[in-house]
Amino acid sequence: MAARIALFDLGGVILDWSPARLYSRMFSDAAECDRFLATVCTMDWHNHHDAGVSFADNAAPLIAKYPQYEIQIRAWSGRWMEMFDGCIDGVERLVENLAGSGRPMFALSNMPAEAWPQVRDAFPVLTRFRQVIVSGEVKLVKPDAKIFHYTLAKIGGPSPDEVLFIDDSPKNIATADALGFRTHLFRGAAGLERALILEGLL
Repeated sequence: MAARIALFDLGGVILDWSPARLYSRMFSDAAECDRFLATVCTMDWHNHHDAGVSFADNAAPLIAKYPQYEIQIRAWSGRWMEMFDGCIDGVERLVENLAGSGRPMFALSNMPAEAWPQVRDAFPVLTRFRQVIVSGEVKLVKPDAKIFHYTLAKIGGPSPDEVLFIDDSPKNIATADALGFRTHLFRGAAGLERALILEGLL
């Protein structure tokens, strides 16, 4: 059986997102920037945004703990869009090709609800998706199986083996595999194009 639906992650697959892109501009010392991202504004801390906690509520206790970094902590939300640098090379073309063929395309992204409108408006390629499920809006996050079940229901209830799930996170791919999705661990546009062809989507 070939896949009939493509389900994309956004950050790291469609969009080039990296907090270091912003903070390398804010810190003159690269080592301090690395320490800040490893110990203050960590990905574990950011995951609370993805789960539905507001930027303000998540920042408050961190600012109390690290008052010397208040400006940098607040920049996570205030300068959010500076973490992006367009689309991953080659992927926008593949999305356009899929859209042109009429293939059903959806996206499932771990992303703060507050940030999604800015991201959606900044990248026209995102209009190609029939629907985007945003973790911060539904208060479920990958790799929790619950968000995969929720997504299947939202996109019309297909069987998991009809869906090719594309993500750059091995943990997210492992959950999708366990649930019976067809999967592709994204490492670049060339590999994705091969997978889309093999799955009969291109």
